Amino acid sequence: MFNKKKLIRECMEDAGGYAARKLKALAWSFEGLSQAFSDDLQGSASLSSKEALAAMQMTATLVCGDCKNCELYEEDRSGQPEKVAELFEEKGSVYEEDMPEQFLMTCRRREEYLGQLNRNLGRASMNLLWKNRFLESREAIVEQFRELSVIMEEFSGRIEQTADITSAWREKVRRQFRRHRIRMHHMLLLEHNGREREAYVTLSVNGGKYMTTKDAARIFGEAMGSKAWMPDKEEKQVISKKPSMLRFVEEGRYMMLFGVARKTKSGEVISGDNYTYKEIFPRQVIVSLSDGMGSGEQAARESRKVIELMEQLLEAGFSAKTALKMVNAIFMLTGDEQHPATMDLCCVDLFSGVLEAMKLGAVATFLLSEDGVETLEAEDVPMGVLNPVEPTLLSKKLWNNTRIIMMSDGVLEAMPGEDKEASMREFLMHIPMRTPQDMAERILRFASAGEEARDDMTVLSAGIWKK
Repeated sequence: MFNKKKLIRECMEDAGGYAARKLKALAWSFEGLSQAFSDDLQGSASLSSKEALAAMQMTATLVCGDCKNCELYEEDRSGQPEKVAELFEEKGSVYEEDMPEQFLMTCRRREEYLGQLNRNLGRASMNLLWKNRFLESREAIVEQFRELSVIMEEFSGRIEQTADITSAWREKVRRQFRRHRIRMHHMLLLEHNGREREAYVTLSVNGGKYMTTKDAARIFGEAMGSKAWMPDKEEKQVISKKPSMLRFVEEGRYMMLFGVARKTKSGEVISGDNYTYKEIFPRQVIVSLSDGMGSGEQAARESRKVIELMEQLLEAGFSAKTALKMVNAIFMLTGDEQHPATMDLCCVDLFSGVLEAMKLGAVATFLLSEDGVETLEAEDVPMGVLNPVEPTLLSKKLWNNTRIIMMSDGVLEAMPGEDKEASMREFLMHIPMRTPQDMAERILRFASAGEEARDDMTVLSAGIWKK
């Protein structure tokens, strides 16, 4: 007997498998492109003897004519091109006293020769600069191909690990909504990695009444046998007679609160530090802090750009490591001037309570618990300075009432003593475990000690509790 529902389900499963295979094929294509662009062509930090020799030969053609009184441009016999390259790199110009004695005694056009030689060497140096710039940009593009390959591989794996379990729950959920005079038009229920579930449900209320999305999530949870469901915070708050598609997600086992305290550098109006605290799918909280180079509007603009890009990529489903590498590559490719910014990122899984921290040029993060104070730190350069970059991943299981303390370098550098981290640990060991906002304010007051801020200062404090 023909089973239409079974056929549709099988087609959906085949479509998911097809999408996963297609993404893998695209991933391999981008990996192949990155390999095709990768060759042995390397940049050079300074002029080579061959480039200096070419400049000297061009000078001889323009100035010397048929004169054969010297052998300066014959590399194997004089060794002068290598010396000229070193002198030009060191001084910026080649002078008469830098030339060999035979040249000074025999050349009757040495002033014209040196003037032309320095112009040719200047052109060669400029060409070398642009060549290096091109190679840096090309390497950044190659790295983008590699990262796109990794991203597509990740999405392919997620599609394969996501199961559509709608059919097992559709009728039960529909009946539960009907009891509350709510009509369910459509539903899609997905299970990720065999544990995390999310639902997309299209609902409308009968009889001209209204219902909050929070109440609708509670009813959905009752049908699923669990009240730990909540509407997406970005969704509308009220359901009316007009059908609305809502997203319901399972709550995690943990909850978090945060607080922030800030102080702008003395003489500045705008702080160069920016931060974010946001809960994203799948029940993950991101806490991030970026410190722009210097202070003022330029630093604020750069750090805000880093924060916004990171937030968008993480919300789109990219891993924290991939997102950091992508943002760094973007900074490498934009503009002639580099305005590096640090990135301090903490991602907390509210299901497991596991913290993953990643740092680029950021100072230490401190974890406070009943066991004392722990430091998470990584030596690295700021974002936008080197490419490719490998962010340091630090992972830690958090327990009930653990506090996460993040700060910009202006706070840590204001601590007394030579060992700033030791001073901060000592202070945190004796700070009262109150609300995150109270703790952030106490840390900032202690660090600044009532003095004018010599740098922008930001303290982020977050706490995690088991429900």
